[in-house]
Amino acid sequence: MNTQLPTAIIGGGPVALAAAAQLVKRNMPFILFERGAYIASSILSWKHVRMFSPWEFNMDTAAKELLMETGWTAPAKDHMPTGLELVNEYLLPLSQLDQLQPFIQLQSSVKAIYRKGFDKMKTAGRDTASFIIEYEQHGKLLREEAASVIDATGTWLKPNPMSTSSHPAEGELQNKNHIQYGIPDILGADKQRYAGKNIVVVGSGHSAIQSLTLLNELKLENPETTIHWVLRKKKVSEAFGGGENDGLPARGALGTRANQYVQQGNVQVHTPFLIDRIKKESETITLYGTKLDKAYSIDKIDEVIVATGARPDFSFLSELRYAADTSVESVPQLADLIDPNIHSCGTVRPHGEAELRQPEKDFYIVGSKSYGRAPTFLLATGYEQVRSVVAALAGDFKAAREVQLHLPETGVCSVSRSTEISDNSNSCCTTTPKKMSIRPIAVTSMSSGCCSSNNASTSCETDTGC
Repeated sequence: MNTQLPTAIIGGGPVALAAAAQLVKRNMPFILFERGAYIASSILSWKHVRMFSPWEFNMDTAAKELLMETGWTAPAKDHMPTGLELVNEYLLPLSQLDQLQPFIQLQSSVKAIYRKGFDKMKTAGRDTASFIIEYEQHGKLLREEAASVIDATGTWLKPNPMSTSSHPAEGELQNKNHIQYGIPDILGADKQRYAGKNIVVVGSGHSAIQSLTLLNELKLENPETTIHWVLRKKKVSEAFGGGENDGLPARGALGTRANQYVQQGNVQVHTPFLIDRIKKESETITLYGTKLDKAYSIDKIDEVIVATGARPDFSFLSELRYAADTSVESVPQLADLIDPNIHSCGTVRPHGEAELRQPEKDFYIVGSKSYGRAPTFLLATGYEQVRSVVAALAGDFKAAREVQLHLPETGVCSVSRSTEISDNSNSCCTTTPKKMSIRPIAVTSMSSGCCSSNNASTSCETDTGC
C-alpha cells in the first residue's frame, strides 16, 4: 500500500477530531469527512444541553497539546460545558488549526467505502489495496483514496423509534409532525411548540430525563403544560440511576430530579407502557399499546419526545468486511462488556486497537458507533480508542497495547430500593460513600476493569457524553 496516502476519518465530532490530532502528532496525513455544513454538526443539534461530564474528561490529550501551542487557554477543567460550549471553545478552534483545517471536507456525505479494485468477495491481495471513499459534496459524487479508514460517525443521526420492537410504531412515520427525537430545545427555539401543550416523553435514560427537566422548567412558566412519561421498565424507580453515588455528580442528579418530579406529581408516569400504534385524532394524537398485558392508551397528545437511544449506520460499509455484534451492534469484542442484558456496571474495562480490529485490515469503527446501541459511551473512552488505533497504524504496537484510560469512577449501579448490595470484591456494584468526588483512574492493564453479572436485581444506567 502507498504509505503516503492519508487516513480517512469519517465524521466530524469530538472523537473524529481527536483522531486527526493524534495523526498530526505522528506526522501522518489524513482527510476528514463531515456531512454537515459545520464541524460537529450533530452536537449543534443539542447545543442547548449541558453535559454531565466536566471539561477534564471532554478533551483529547493530543488535541489539547496542539491547541496549547497556539496560545489557546483551556477552559476550567471542572466546568460542565453545554454542547455549544464544547463546539465553540474546543472543537471549532481545533478544527481551525493550520495542521487540521486544510484536510477537513465539510458538507461531504460518505456514500460508500470499498477496496480499490476489489468487491467484498475477493480476497487475494485485498489487504494491500487502498480504500476508496465515495462522497457527495455540493451535489457531485467525488472519490478519495486512503491507506486506512477510521469510522467515527456516531449514532446520533439514527434515533430509535418509540415502539418496543425498535421498528417504527404503526402511524409513527405518518405523524412525524407531532414527534421530535433526542432532546429538543424546549426553553429556546422550540419553546412555543411545547408551552401549554400535552406532552409525552418516551424513554428511561438520561436524554429522556433531560427533556423532563426542561419541560418541568417550562411548566413553572406555563402551568397548563402537562407532562407524561412513558417507560418500558416495570418500575419507574429503575430509571433513577446511581444518584449521589455516581462519580459524575451531574449525571446522578438527573435521576434524583426525575424522582422529585414524580413524587411531586409534576410528571404523570405510564409504566410499563409498550407503544405499538399512533393515531391522529383531529388536531391531536393518541398512543395505543399495552400495559401489563392489557390494552392501554393516552389520548389528546399534542407532542411526543422520543428519547429511546440510537443505532449505528452501516449502509455505506456494505462492500467492506466489517463485523458487528448481532444484538448490541457494537464492535464484537466489546459486546459482552457493554450489553445491558449481562453487564451490571457503567465502567467498561480498558480497550484499544486490538479489541477494535475488524476483519478488514486497517479499518476501524470507533467512538459511540463502536458501542452500537449500548448507551454507556463516554468521550474519554473514544479518545483512548483513537490514540491506540493511530499508534497501531503508525506501527507503534507497544503504544497501541499500553492502553491508558482516564475516567471518573462511576458508581452507577441502579438498585431496587428494597435491595442492598454487599461490598465484596467479586461484585462491581458495591456500596460507595454518599459524598463522592470525581477521581480519575489511569488503567494500563488490559485485564483489569469491571465485572459482568447476571444478577437480576441490578442494572446500570449510563448514557452518552451529553
